[in-house]
Order: sequence, then structure tokens, then C-alpha cells
Amino acid sequence: MLHSSFISKSNGTKFPSFASANATLSSFRASSHFQMALKWSKIAFSSSSGQRLSSKARSRVKHRTANVYGRQARERVLEEEASEMAEATPSFKIFPGQAFPLGASEVDNGINFAIFSQHATAVTLCLSLPQRGELDMLAGGMIEFSLDPNLNKTGDIWHICIEDLPRSNVLYGYRIDGPKDWDKGHRFDSNNVLIDPYAKLVEGRRNFGDAKHKLSKFLGTYDFDSLPFDWGEDYKLPNIPERDLVVYEMNVRAFTADESSCLDQDIRGTYAGLIEKIPHLLELGINAVELLPVFEFDEFEFQRRPNPRDHMINTWGYSTINFFAPMSRYGSGGGGAVSASREFKEMVKALHGAGIEVILDVVYNHTNEADDKHPYTTSFRGIDNKVYYMVDLNNEGQLLNFSGCGNTFNCNHPVVMELILDSLRNWVVEYHIDGFRFDLASVLCRGTDGSPLGAPPLIRAIAKDATLSRCKIIAEPWDCGGLYLVGSFPNWDRWAEWNGKYRDDLRRFIKGDPGMKGAFATRVSGSADLYRKNKRKPYHSVNFVIAHDGFTLRDLVSYNFKHNEANGEGGNDGSNDNFSWNCGFEGETDNVDIIALRFRQMKNFHLALMVSQGVPMMLMGDEYGHTRYGNNNSYGHDTALNNFQWQQLNARKSDHFRFFSEVIHYRQKHRVFSHENFLDRSDVTWHEDNWDNPDSKFLAFTLHDKGGGEIYLAFNAHDFFVKVSIPPAPPKRRWFRVVDTNLASPDDFVGEGVPGIGSTYNVAPYSSILLEAK
Repeated sequence: MLHSSFISKSNGTKFPSFASANATLSSFRASSHFQMALKWSKIAFSSSSGQRLSSKARSRVKHRTANVYGRQARERVLEEEASEMAEATPSFKIFPGQAFPLGASEVDNGINFAIFSQHATAVTLCLSLPQRGELDMLAGGMIEFSLDPNLNKTGDIWHICIEDLPRSNVLYGYRIDGPKDWDKGHRFDSNNVLIDPYAKLVEGRRNFGDAKHKLSKFLGTYDFDSLPFDWGEDYKLPNIPERDLVVYEMNVRAFTADESSCLDQDIRGTYAGLIEKIPHLLELGINAVELLPVFEFDEFEFQRRPNPRDHMINTWGYSTINFFAPMSRYGSGGGGAVSASREFKEMVKALHGAGIEVILDVVYNHTNEADDKHPYTTSFRGIDNKVYYMVDLNNEGQLLNFSGCGNTFNCNHPVVMELILDSLRNWVVEYHIDGFRFDLASVLCRGTDGSPLGAPPLIRAIAKDATLSRCKIIAEPWDCGGLYLVGSFPNWDRWAEWNGKYRDDLRRFIKGDPGMKGAFATRVSGSADLYRKNKRKPYHSVNFVIAHDGFTLRDLVSYNFKHNEANGEGGNDGSNDNFSWNCGFEGETDNVDIIALRFRQMKNFHLALMVSQGVPMMLMGDEYGHTRYGNNNSYGHDTALNNFQWQQLNARKSDHFRFFSEVIHYRQKHRVFSHENFLDRSDVTWHEDNWDNPDSKFLAFTLHDKGGGEIYLAFNAHDFFVKVSIPPAPPKRRWFRVVDTNLASPDDFVGEGVPGIGSTYNVAPYSSILLEAK
């Protein structure tokens, strides 16, 4: 047994000073894996100031035989007593530990800690046993155990097992030292206490945006006390076929953070808050949510030093601290990491119960640790920078930056690749996630030196992994280094893609750009030019007009230029290529004609999206016409700029929202919009003989249902009426008008259809129609 006592000290909101107990620990090695041979060397206790303890401390050593992992081994147990100390730490029984699994795990003899670092020369495990219920879980001292590289290391994995630790409510991290050669890619600094990359839970400040704990540190924790989560006897996964998905991109916090959500303050902006609003999602008609990042991140990262963005709070979350831990401050009531993990599962269970799949937007292309000029070292950089990040060894070991965020995760390094796979599997097995959208996925197609790979090992491994086989996997097929892979992303017939060409071509046609009719036809019919390769399907195109980054749908029809002054970067951030049109006036206006045209254009975009072959994705808030007032890069605003405005939804429930919802439900009821295979001549008739005229901005076509039904669609992007000839309806059927975006609600959508359609129809400027043969 190891007995010790010490007095801990804290320096307020800064990271606590440490009372350390450095122990060179025993190690073992089995005959086939780890044959154990236990050794002890000196144990030195020190106070937080680094002073050695008083010579009054007495020690005695005794020998006994213990059964270690089912094997007999000799161990020596050193007992230290310091009579002058006022407080005593718990007794710990130490074993050398095992290399796998990585992270903190419960084994027969206690809690095992294992961490990879190829280039480290010294690793120290730091533990904190804070009092339950403390506001700041990091306000206590830490006990430190130094691992002997000759005894507590197997290959490149450092490990230790401690028997007497609590099964929960323990914080832990690592101090790691190693070579100081920056030009060789190393960034070791043993002053930092680092988060275990395999920590399943991360503790930091308890409440989102709590400025009193702005500089709160983050540490790993674990929970082996809680019972397994009860998914319920009748629980089942939705398992929605990819072709039938209608995706709703949303931000957990922004969805209910606003006071207009009318939720209790404790659950606004939380997983629990989202549960309360599931009825809205069902009324809208979507069947999958794509959640902006929900991995642990630090919303105050911009405020750690003076800079032009130090007024901002990261609300999008594209700045991952840890790839296993749910964002703890999306849990309600400041309950911490364990409570947030459970609440996340409650959210997934509730969404699944409503028939809605959960897709996570995951960021494996970079982390929060920034660049070399202003690093924010919390984990990977200090553990083994040369392994976890791409570095340019021909340029003094500088970090490569294909993410636009200062660093690039070294995704195709074998160790990093396995970390990513383990993370994905954890979300599928532990949290029942249905799919993943990979941010800047072209980074995942680069080798360790940053060069593009034809067959990236990670992309293939994700496609072939048994645990991930039921999941939707979606690439954002570009990065900030210019690797644009729309239509050519390595896919193994599994990967879908955010179709950026769909977005651009639809925007340009609907707003009336010349020469876009052919491209528009190609996009709404499934982008066969991009995806009809090997065994790929139309649903491998995730179609979207609007996503989180860029204009909202209302801003797309209200602004010709971005207005990002509030971001603090002088308007230099955000894309300049928006293919937007303000309909005659920049920004907000009282002109009723311009307002009417804008809402008509929004309906045109939505109709085109929902009748296109492929998987449609819309953005949270577009169902009522949310505006960010021209800001097309609003990642740092925890305000109404991003937050869902429920009072505006209520005001537009009977018109704008009604149209959006009805069109989505209409798509769900008609299989003609979601073909399994690409359209052939029996599936569609193009009523067009003017393809080569760049000034032609009118397109009409008929989709044929092999069951006998037909749907006629026409889109007019001219600024004048077009009188179009309507083809004859099938035998014993006649045309009914379902949609005319030029009409006011409720006539703009009539589900049962309006009869009396003649041989011609006068399609209004900037409008579209849908007729159904009945």
C-alpha cells in the first residue's frame, strides 16, 4: 500500500498548483504479451512549491505476494507517513497496468490508464479527486505519478493501473516531456496538463458562456458507477434508407437558446431543449437531423488573448478538444460531463422514437490547438505533435494548414487513423448515432506530408468498417488547401458528398443568370455527370442550397454582398462568391413588392430542392425565413443572429412555414422524387428544344411514375411571364395544380390539387409550378 499526505493549494481561476507524488512504478511482461517483473525505485513527495517534505516523515517497507492480473508477482509496498500534514490522500495500490485499451478503463485490479506517445521521454499521470458538487471541478490539488519508460511502457504506449481510485468523479490528465526540436516537429512542454485523446468524458466549466470561468481548464474524467443507459424494450433504430432522407442541419444550442423558445432557462440551448422541440421537426416533415459539432469544444477560445475576435463566443463548435466526449455544456443545469452524456443519449432516444435519424457533423481535419504563433495546447500538440499533426520538415517543422485553422490533423498516420475509427465506433455503439458528415473531408484524403492520395487508407477503412456499416457517411469534399473533390471523392460506393456544384448551379439559375438551364436540369435530375460511376447512386449527392456557413435562405435573396463587420476581421472573413441576389435592394426593406419577390424566390429554391433526385438538406431557420442580416460567417455570435427565433416562426406558421412543410411532406409521399437509380428516358421527359440558348431561363419537365402518376414541373427565372404548353395528361387522368409559388398562401400549395388546368399555363416571373396527374 502507498500512504501519503499533502496539503493542496489553488490559485483561483488559474490552473491549480499541484501537490505531487512522483512514483517510479513497477512493470510487468507476460510470457506471450507482458511477462511481469515488478521493481521499485525511489518515491519522492513534494509540495506545490517543489520543496521536499520534512525529514520527520517516516517510511517502512514490507514485502508480500500479490495476484496481478491473475498472475503471481512479487511487489514491494512503500508506506509513507507525514505526521505534520493536516490532510491525507486516499491509499493507492499501484500496478504497472496494460497497454490496451487506450484511455481510462476499469479492470479487475482497478482503473487502468494508457496513452500513446511515440516521441515522449517522460510521462506523468495527474489525478484530481475533487469534492462532489464543486462548481469548478478543477479547484483541487493533483497527485502525480511519474511513469518509468523502462517499466511502464509497452511499445509506444505508456500505462499504469491504480486499484483504489473511485469509479467516477476523478479528473485526470498527463504531463509529457520529450525532444525540444521544433524543426523536427516536436512541441513538448511538461508544464501543460494534457487531456487524454481517449478520454470518454471531458470536464471543464459547467455552464455555456460562463464568463466567470472563462479560462477554465479541461481534463478527462470517467464514469464506471452509472448503470448502462436504458434504451427501452421497444426501442429500435430508424434505419431510414438513404434515398428517403430529408436532412435538417441544425445547431443544438442555437435551436432553443433564445427566450422565445419558452423553455425553462435551465434547458434552453441543451440536448433536453431539443427534445422538447421534436414536435416542430415532425410538423416540418424532416426525418434526419445533422447536428453541428457536439464534441467537446471551448466556446471561449477566442477570448484567451487580445485579438480582433476576442468579443466572440464559438457557437458552431468547429474546434474540437476531444473526439469521444459529448459537449458537456450542452447538458442542462450545469450538470457536468456525466450528466450531459446521459442527456445526449436521451436526446438520441427521443429522436429515434420520433422516427428521426441523428447525423453528426464531425471535425477530424483539425483541432482547437491552433497554430504555432498562438497555440492553445490542450492535448495532441503536447502529447506527440509530430504524430498527430502534419508538419513540414523541409520548413523548420512548421505546421501545415489545409484546414484554414492553423493545424491539420494527420489523419492517415496509422495511430491517428485508428483514433478516428475508434471515435466513430464509440459514437455508434455508445450513442447509437446513425451517420456522420465529415467537415473538410478532403483533408482526410491527404498523406502525412499533405499530398493528395488516390486511395486514402482512412477513407477506405471508414467505408469498410463493420461497426460503421449501417451508418450514412457524408463528405464535405473540399478543404482550404484547394483539394476540391466534388464528384471525385474516393468512395468505395459508400461515401455520399455535399454537392457544392448543386448549390452553386441552383443559386445561379433561380436568380436568373444566363446559360444555366442545362446545369439546372442536370442538378435536379441527380447530378449523373458527377455520381453515375461504378455503383454510386443519386442519393450519394446531398443536395443543398443553404448550409450553416454562408447566407441563410432569406439573406441569399436579400443581399448581394456579405456584411461581416460584427466578426471583427474588417469584412475579410467569409466567402465572397455567394451567387446571391437582393431582389432590388440591399438588406431589410419595407417595399412590399421586393418582400413578395424575396419570399417567392425562397419558395422557388425550396421547391427545386425538394423535387431533386438525391438527398435534400435544409438549414435550421429557413422554414420561417431567418436572417443574419448579411453575415455569412456567423460562427462567433451567441445571439439572435444565430439563435432560432420562435416568435418569428409563430408569425409565419400559416404561410411561409406552411409552404415549406407541405412541400417536404409531399416529397415524402411521392417516390418519383427519390429514385434508387439515375433517371433514364422512361423516367423523365424534358419539354425543351432551346438548350443552347444562354438567354433561355425557363425549364419544364415531366417525371413519370411507373405506377401511372405523373408530375409536371416548370421553373421560370425570367423577369416576365412565360405562357407554356402543358402536355396531355395520361389516359383517364387530368392535371391538378399543387404548387404555384406566385400565389399567396394557402393557394401556393394545395395538397389535393386544384382542377381546371387547360392546355396552357401562364407562369409568372420568378416563379415555379407543380402539376400532378390524377
